[in-house]
Amino acid sequence: MVNEREEAYKIIVKVLKKNMFSDNLLQKSQAKIKKQNGNHDLFYTLVKGIIKMHRNLDYIASRFADEKKFANTDLKIKVFIYLGIFQIKDCDNIPDHAAVHETVELAKKLMNQKIADFVNAVIRNFLRNPEITYDIKDTAERIGIEYSFPTEIIKEWLKYYGEEQTEYLCMYFNDVPKLNIRVNKTATTVEKVISYFSKKGISIIPSSASPSVVCTDSPQEVINDVTFSEGYFTIQDAAAAMVVDLLNPQKHESILDLFAGPGGKCTYISEKVENTGEVIAVDKIPNKVKKIKKTAERLQLTNIKLITADSYTYGPVAPVYDHVLLDVPCSGWGVFQKKSELRWQKAQDMNNILKLQEAALSYGAKFVAPGGHIVYSTCTLNRKENFDQIKKFLEQHKDFTLIDAKGFVPAEFVNEGCIMTTPHVHHIDGAFAAKLQKKI
Repeated sequence: MVNEREEAYKIIVKVLKKNMFSDNLLQKSQAKIKKQNGNHDLFYTLVKGIIKMHRNLDYIASRFADEKKFANTDLKIKVFIYLGIFQIKDCDNIPDHAAVHETVELAKKLMNQKIADFVNAVIRNFLRNPEITYDIKDTAERIGIEYSFPTEIIKEWLKYYGEEQTEYLCMYFNDVPKLNIRVNKTATTVEKVISYFSKKGISIIPSSASPSVVCTDSPQEVINDVTFSEGYFTIQDAAAAMVVDLLNPQKHESILDLFAGPGGKCTYISEKVENTGEVIAVDKIPNKVKKIKKTAERLQLTNIKLITADSYTYGPVAPVYDHVLLDVPCSGWGVFQKKSELRWQKAQDMNNILKLQEAALSYGAKFVAPGGHIVYSTCTLNRKENFDQIKKFLEQHKDFTLIDAKGFVPAEFVNEGCIMTTPHVHHIDGAFAAKLQKKI
């Protein structure tokens, strides 16, 4: 019999200790849990929730143990305590006694009785006094601990949004995400998809951000439906879809997508041009290219040419494309709701990220035909990676001009002529996109 808590524990330790990403690990364990009829929802909630909230959980646990000793406690032991406290705090369908018992038994099984006794003592201390206060004078530190974010990121958000809005943003990122799906209009219509799921008792609501996107509170039922495997829709946030709406490719045009993996945007481009013209999708990671191929086949898209190559050296360089999409590497500050571990990626070198983005813009510009367009996009809220990059590029490339995004996407998502979504305001991922036209 599969133990969902044990499977969750092992993944959480790997992610927090080795800086790994959870999605691939989740897929492997999910198959095992599904095969043995385990509780998939509990498993998924524990993994994503504890990775997301572990700074907050660590603070809470430290209140109910010797603070200095706890600070030096091995992470493998701490994760048992996170597991117990999280179930008590955030899993309403789990009785407190079951949360404590199952967690302590798991610690005994994977460690020893002494560790289990320690875990039991800390969790029960919390259970006796579960009200937590955050009497921390420094605002960034207090918000970072209470909502479980690195203080450095909170400091940046306080500059952009102020204290109240920063807290709302953190709350949004810590909430359970709705599922956004993009309807494949080469196969069906939004209206037909809504009607189909309505007959099954599943609510599907059109997005105000993109005409091809709808959202739902029933993710598992929708993803497991046969219409997904048959290619009537795919998973894509409205913020990402808007980037392609801004690109606005037309039938029979040529489009170069230089950072194409995992393929959400390039497959939407292909749908937009109704399988005509050519979409060149370039990515250096073979697994990402395989994902694009698999998705394109499922959606029955035939005009995508896949190339496994480094986007910074791809050639031949020639100004022949009507559009170039540059969905560049970024810090990912806009997708913290779905990608919990991104907020803890301490290895991120912001100076290097900025250099890579600048290089991508300069290199991508060489492929644009006169009168053609670049769309530069990120999934971050960081102005240095967004508006500042565009400003610098335009200062250095006088043959390009910024095209106002208001002509292509709803005005509420446009700031300074560019797409700039705010997650807690727009209820979609954070994204930025700028459209630049090359002079004829």
